[in-house]
Amino acid sequence: MAAGVPPDALGRRVSCGTDYGTVRYVGSVSRTAGIWLGVEWDDPQRGKHDGSYEGTQYFKCRHPKGGSFIRPNKANFGVDFLTAVKDRYGLNDKQDVQYGTGNTVVFGTKTVEFVGMDSVAEQQRQVQLNKLVDISVRECAVSHAGQEEEISRTCANMRHINLSKNLISSWETVIAIASQVQNLETLNVSENKMRFPSTSTFISSAFSNLKILALNQTEITWTEVLLCAQGWPVLEELYLSSNNITVLERPDTVLQTLKLLDLSDNQLLDGNQLHLIAQLPRLEQLILRNTGISSIHFPDAGFGCKTKMFPSLKRLAINDNKISQWSSINELDKLPSLRALQCNNNPFMDTEKNPETLIQLIIAKISQLEVLNNCEILPAERRGAELDYRKIFGKDWLEAGGHWNPEKNKPSEEFLAAHPRYTALCLKYGAPEEGELKGRQPLTLKNQLLTLTIKCPEKPEQKPVEKKLPESMTIQKVKGLLYRLLKIPGSELKLSYESSKLEGKEVELDNDLKPLQFYSIESGDCVLVRW
Repeated sequence: MAAGVPPDALGRRVSCGTDYGTVRYVGSVSRTAGIWLGVEWDDPQRGKHDGSYEGTQYFKCRHPKGGSFIRPNKANFGVDFLTAVKDRYGLNDKQDVQYGTGNTVVFGTKTVEFVGMDSVAEQQRQVQLNKLVDISVRECAVSHAGQEEEISRTCANMRHINLSKNLISSWETVIAIASQVQNLETLNVSENKMRFPSTSTFISSAFSNLKILALNQTEITWTEVLLCAQGWPVLEELYLSSNNITVLERPDTVLQTLKLLDLSDNQLLDGNQLHLIAQLPRLEQLILRNTGISSIHFPDAGFGCKTKMFPSLKRLAINDNKISQWSSINELDKLPSLRALQCNNNPFMDTEKNPETLIQLIIAKISQLEVLNNCEILPAERRGAELDYRKIFGKDWLEAGGHWNPEKNKPSEEFLAAHPRYTALCLKYGAPEEGELKGRQPLTLKNQLLTLTIKCPEKPEQKPVEKKLPESMTIQKVKGLLYRLLKIPGSELKLSYESSKLEGKEVELDNDLKPLQFYSIESGDCVLVRW
């Protein structure tokens, strides 16, 4: 092998300036002198050809312009882990020159010699390295572990390591580093395009305490994940975004402790792939952003029933996908533990022009949801959404065979498939009465005005007043109107209302910034004022 070229150069990761690539060829090139490295670049724009030169194919690239030849002295093959740590944290030999040259320190014009100065400096470095718990050597050109056991001798207290965007070529290198860190809990090796074992190999104990692992942009496949996962016995969080994972397999004996799985930016074959990971017993958070899924279905559960899939799933992110049907949102109500959902940027959201109505529909369809698109769902907001849903689709319910008499109430299968929660909402609030069935009326001013009775229950001398108010009027503006009527500052007023349809139930109007329609107030209801 030529000078400056490592004996294992083929397949190694290299950098050249700010560009990263993989060595695919080492040797001579026709009609040129000396040794060349054929490199397949991560960014194809850095390349010039597909590994061919003057009719000879020296190596192959995935991109027709992804490769080029460079001289070995232009390639950075990287450094060992400890060298990178010392450089990053200012603990290398070069940065100890303040002690002077050799074993001397300069005081003014006098040079004083200290015996054993080198060993003192080394001891200080060792102490400082041993204090490091959280280490980041991102973009430090780490390519190998270094001398055996050197890491364990000098960095014994490390728990969290960021090794992202380095020159690591294989999973074996990661094991060689991690096996020297006894209490490793968090490891980020994202943005290292490396080789993973393709068959079941010796299971290393290097990751016996590992809780969090990031393997984003490493080109790992799901099959390789399951093979490596045999060595992750207590792993709780696994990040696998942007890896071209398209097909999943059932993890029968591994990943059983996993609480969070991030598969974002992998174009999954279809939504049914999710069924293969649905039995992970402790999975609480699943991130599926931009995975190309167009539908979600849990076939083991019927209308109004809970699925046995994803038994512990509390938080689900399906934003930036191709979900176009509301039926997929209906399916999410089958998840027994779901509490938080992110679903922005899906085609089904374009079916409803009013964003507030859109949010109300999602809230009404998923009974246990507490957070939607990072916004908390307040009890009054849920109540308003469910009451509105019950009214909006009331006519459809009647036409499909719904009836106020429970014995005659037999809505069609088609209606129940489109509105699986409707029956439960009728049980919760009562079947909608004919006067409530508002349908989707045009938003004229007449339709927006509410006729309300305003009472002061603790001040009998104040006679009830009837007012016509726009349903878009905020509670703050209602308090301003009452100030003019009662001469009591708005800050001292406490408002609530009683529905003419639900006697005895009083709902607080506790958010000054919300409009009356937020609380599903209707004409004929009574606003109660206290101070």
